[in-house]
Amino acid sequence: MQLIYCDETNLEEKKGIFFVYGGVSVSDTNMLALSKAIDEIRDKYGVPANFRLKFNPGPKDLHHQDFINLKQSIIEEAIRHDCRLFASLILHDVATSPNNARRNEINRICYHFWCYLNRIKDSGMVLIDHFKDKQIDHHLREKFSIGLTDMPYSKEMRLDRIVGFHYSAIGQSHMCSVVDIVLGSLRFAVNAHNSENEKEKETAKKLLSLISPLFFREDGRDSISEIGLFFSPKIIRAHRYREQYCSLHAFMSDAGLDLEQAITNERNY
Repeated sequence: MQLIYCDETNLEEKKGIFFVYGGVSVSDTNMLALSKAIDEIRDKYGVPANFRLKFNPGPKDLHHQDFINLKQSIIEEAIRHDCRLFASLILHDVATSPNNARRNEINRICYHFWCYLNRIKDSGMVLIDHFKDKQIDHHLREKFSIGLTDMPYSKEMRLDRIVGFHYSAIGQSHMCSVVDIVLGSLRFAVNAHNSENEKEKETAKKLLSLISPLFFREDGRDSISEIGLFFSPKIIRAHRYREQYCSLHAFMSDAGLDLEQAITNERNY
């Protein structure tokens, strides 16, 4: 079985900013070994047992460079334990609201996770970071009982390889720390792509290079699959918005990410 831990970042609605939603999956056979490896990393850097480890902020007594090294070690362990990253980016200007963006991108990541499960012929469980939204309980019940609705070629689509949709929270599993650190790295890169600060841009490219091995790729391909990194929506008709997507796409490509999805204003499916 595969477990995917999901979270969001850049939730605050701002023009020109991309909302980021994603999940990091791990197999049940690798979960314990990864958890123990993160225990060892925390011990090495003296992280208190009750400290909720996230992308930011770090433990107050830990030197900044040591905190950077700690986060890099955790990402490297996630890679070593065959974790997979599935992420989706949508411009706040395009999304109808932050909550709608989150629910829609939960749908997307769950669908892409299901596609991955089909590829590897396995089952999975989705664990979503807990947040306040009156509609989310119903939304997750619908994901389990019905699946996706109003798809391009079907009214309903059951995500039959996913056996459950549940909540998680930082501090309840080391995987919550993993997904927060990985998505935090992606968020930094996404936000820095149009920064005038060249140092931030260089850091962003290093972070993208670091997390690149986590993105899902189809067997035999070096390029990152559309289900690994998705620019949402699939069709971007407004020129002013499409330019912002193209800018981010080009920045990621320059950083060494070979992306399969192209930014387009035409339907090709």
